[in-house]
Amino acid sequence: MKRVETFFEGLLFASRWLMAPVYFGLVIAMLILLFKFGKELLTLALSLSEATSGNIITGVLTLVDVALIMNLLIIIIFSGYENFVSKMDLGNHEDRPEWMGHIGFSDLKIKVIGSIVAISGIELLKAFMNVDEYTDKQLAWLIGLHVTFVFSGVMYALMDRLGHSSSKKTKSSDE
Repeated sequence: MKRVETFFEGLLFASRWLMAPVYFGLVIAMLILLFKFGKELLTLALSLSEATSGNIITGVLTLVDVALIMNLLIIIIFSGYENFVSKMDLGNHEDRPEWMGHIGFSDLKIKVIGSIVAISGIELLKAFMNVDEYTDKQLAWLIGLHVTFVFSGVMYALMDRLGHSSSKKTKSSDE
């Protein structure tokens, strides 16, 4: 029976590699976003002569939005792979980000929700720059979603802080 248990546990542990293609898929998504970034940048550059300042700001905000999403994907890919699949053996590579290997699942959740709030804020700002193109109902939905994301982010951070403080208390009372 012990041999069956050992085999099953080994199989469960090896199943973490099923996530590797998912992270590779996110790399492909980054390539798609890079194409979108290039297209948006080219569109912005070609329309400079007849663009209003509002159009330019909206175009730049779109570029920032894509950059934030790509940064978020990098964090998810690196930390997700290292937390759930395998440590990256990069040696002492000079370009290895300092945060790699230090972002746990809890930190990852906070970074994801923070990025979602920032992206939502940018989308809301773009809507306000083109307020004539939106109905009151659409703007209300955008604001409602953004407030929901902000509230969720605050709640995640609060739960994370409470979790860390209770684990510190447990450790100190055990000693």
